[in-house]
Amino acid sequence: MPVVGLLTSRAAGDVPQLLAAFRQGLKEASFIEGQNVAIEYRFAENQNERLPALAADLVRRQVTVIAALTTAASLAAKAATTSIPIVFESGVDPVRLGLVAGLDRPGGNVTGVTSLNLEVAPKRLELLHEMVPAATVVAFLINPTNPAVSEPESTSVLSAAHRIGLKLHVLSASTEREFDGVFAQLVQLRAGGLVIGIDAFFTARSEQLGALAVRHAVPAVYENREFIAAGGLMSYGGSLSDSYRLTGGYTGRVLKGEKPAELPVLRSTKVEMFLNLKSAKALGITVPLPLLGRADEVIE
Repeated sequence: MPVVGLLTSRAAGDVPQLLAAFRQGLKEASFIEGQNVAIEYRFAENQNERLPALAADLVRRQVTVIAALTTAASLAAKAATTSIPIVFESGVDPVRLGLVAGLDRPGGNVTGVTSLNLEVAPKRLELLHEMVPAATVVAFLINPTNPAVSEPESTSVLSAAHRIGLKLHVLSASTEREFDGVFAQLVQLRAGGLVIGIDAFFTARSEQLGALAVRHAVPAVYENREFIAAGGLMSYGGSLSDSYRLTGGYTGRVLKGEKPAELPVLRSTKVEMFLNLKSAKALGITVPLPLLGRADEVIE
């Protein structure tokens, strides 16, 4: 039975719907866990420094293919082997990261799926500005332990803030303990809104961050629906579930014998916007009609 080595920055219990989407993609490629494929799971528990050792362990076990399901995991897998096929999921340009030589012709032993989450980061700031036009000072939250994502995202969001005429403060958190300090800083900075950077750790804490935004009465925007379901004001981003399903499908194709070098990097182009009208009302915000019309779903 072939073995998929699944490597991720996330903790074992984080966002189970994403792993379900990956397994669905495998199933669509005719592979069902426990029947005709085995999966070896390696979770870094949101400690990215553990990824190189976990990737090396999968290489020692000579798995058939490595599915690297976060950007940091993809870089660790790439550094660990040049022979075992790797299928990645990343919201960052894989060519810029050095994962592949090109999108159409990846070359080497790596291919995968890239989503639009990094590319739409400036749009989240623009949407927040559209929602709260009176706010001239806003904050942007990053995870400093994931520089492959946080650095290019900070650059693009800072550029967007300058273009719009906003003062942007970049704040950091890599543990749950730091969240209260972040929201305390927002008060000190008199920030009128918060944009949360894309990160596997933040995604796993979407509900907690949404609840904190409600408690501190901060207009906040992130990438996924779970955030606004917990009280966040707005979410805008690529569909992670769609990306994970596509990654599972590509992993299945590699298991069937296709070579990563010949499989073009897939782009998951599905982008979703969700609004929480209850939170908007609590914050005293009147949602512009154009935003209401563009939302995929409005929670009332």
